[in-house]
Amino acid sequence: MAIQNFPAGWMSDEHRMLQESATRFFREQWAPREAAWREAGMMDRGAWREAGDNGFLCASMPEAYGGGGGDFGHEAALILAQGEAGISGFGGSVHSGIVAPYILHCGTEQQKQRWLPRLATGELIGAIAMTEPGTGSDLQGLRTLAIREGDSYRLNGSKTFITNGQLANLIVVACKTDKEQGAQGISLLLVETDAAGGFRRGRNLDKIGLEAQDTSELFFDDVLVPSDNLLGGQEGLGFYQMMQELPQERLIVAMAGIAAMELAMQVTLAYTKERKAFGKPIFAFQNTRFRLAECQALLLASRALADAAMAAHLRGELGVDRAALIKYWITDNQCKLIDECLQLFGGYGYMKEYPIARLWADARVQRIYGGTNEIMKELASRFL
Repeated sequence: MAIQNFPAGWMSDEHRMLQESATRFFREQWAPREAAWREAGMMDRGAWREAGDNGFLCASMPEAYGGGGGDFGHEAALILAQGEAGISGFGGSVHSGIVAPYILHCGTEQQKQRWLPRLATGELIGAIAMTEPGTGSDLQGLRTLAIREGDSYRLNGSKTFITNGQLANLIVVACKTDKEQGAQGISLLLVETDAAGGFRRGRNLDKIGLEAQDTSELFFDDVLVPSDNLLGGQEGLGFYQMMQELPQERLIVAMAGIAAMELAMQVTLAYTKERKAFGKPIFAFQNTRFRLAECQALLLASRALADAAMAAHLRGELGVDRAALIKYWITDNQCKLIDECLQLFGGYGYMKEYPIARLWADARVQRIYGGTNEIMKELASRFL
């Protein structure tokens, strides 16, 4: 069973062609390097250039800014392809599905022309720095501070758990430009790290999963950021800008969950039909078949929900509450399904050389980032 056996109503022929070509590229070119990337704790910068050369970066950005001229369906097709190929280290969904849209939807024309073409080629690698030590999901509690000094901002603070943190050289930093104004005092500054004195990268964090994805601490010590790098050119819009983009971020997490669930089912079906116990395949036992049937039901329900959300989002109709519920429900079921699949591998499921073990470890963070699932329920409950 493979991803393409679940046709989605939102997918056009173009979306399917992109998914197929990307899956083939990821399997042939990147999968053989995945073990080395896990060992290094990150992909190499050259892989990002390869992604740009093949049109896998900023696929949904307008051609006028160097992008692929597609829609979010193209980004989702790439997420599914990445999952189908078992590539866990590529932070392209953050780069193309979160950072680039911030610039496109909220940036000035000069900012779009300045950054989007270089994001599309992989010359720039994007990251978004929201979370701080001690703040977690409480975005209004940000302590990173940017004080205006002439034509610059003096930026001080620290961030943690930042995807693409070791390689990113264009970072969207959520900060306070007025610490007395609460949410209305939050702004987004784009820091170009190659020329940022006082910027430091901390540890490439040692995670229990996603070992090939660089996730870092970042430090800003009197970093001077040109005022032209204030997203949208106006202070105090940061919280609104983040709320506007978070539904898509949560849909990205959900689609990654769908891809992981489908790969887990694929490898588990193959294993249980090949592995023998007591003289017959594990799949021949009723307990195995019943558990897999239950997992298949979870997968089908999750995929139907995700596909409906995709269709709504492409129409511009996916609300904050619905995105939150979808993110929570799918990622909870992702962890449940993969845990059931791992159990069918027995002791081998606990060995990192088996894909199911890596899928299990990678899944756990899905219920945490993009807003914890507890926050998702709290947010959705406000709309009841």
